[in-house]
This record gives sequence, C-alpha cells and structure tokens, in this order.
Amino acid sequence: MVEVRGRRWNGAWGRMARRDIWLLSDGRLWRVRGRLGGDGGQEVSYDFTDEASARSMVGRMMKTSAGTWRDLTEAARQEANRRQTDS
Repeated sequence: MVEVRGRRWNGAWGRMARRDIWLLSDGRLWRVRGRLGGDGGQEVSYDFTDEASARSMVGRMMKTSAGTWRDLTEAARQEANRRQTDS
C-alpha cells in the first residue's frame, strides 16, 4: 500500500501557476510526484530507494517554483483515511 508521506502546494490557483508535490512510499520505494497545473496538468515522477534522496528532490522542486509553499500532508492523510472508511 502506498502512503502519502508529504504533500505540498505552492498556494497558487490556475493552470499556469499551480504546483503540487507529493512524497509517497510503499515502505521500500520512495516516489516524488510533481504536477504543473490543476487536475489533468502535466506530471513528472522520480523514484528513489531512500527517504533522504526523495526529500532532497522535494526541496529542489520547491526551490525552482514560485509561490508560498504550504504543507498539506495532514489534510492529505485525513482525506485518504476518509476514503478508506467510505469504501
């Protein structure tokens, strides 16, 4: 099962300005997923074998994108838990 370990948003709305970053792990593999724009926007993902490298990539992605980055990790976990209990 893949767990959200981090979720960031640059605080901007709109297809051209919005940036989202997820840090995901299944316990073995770490994946950093980035999206430009809202739903359906352009996405990239990077896989890592260790947490430190994955978190370093998150930091690099945030530094290269404008905005006031917000940590949405807890909100993402609550949403995932809600979806599991609704299933």
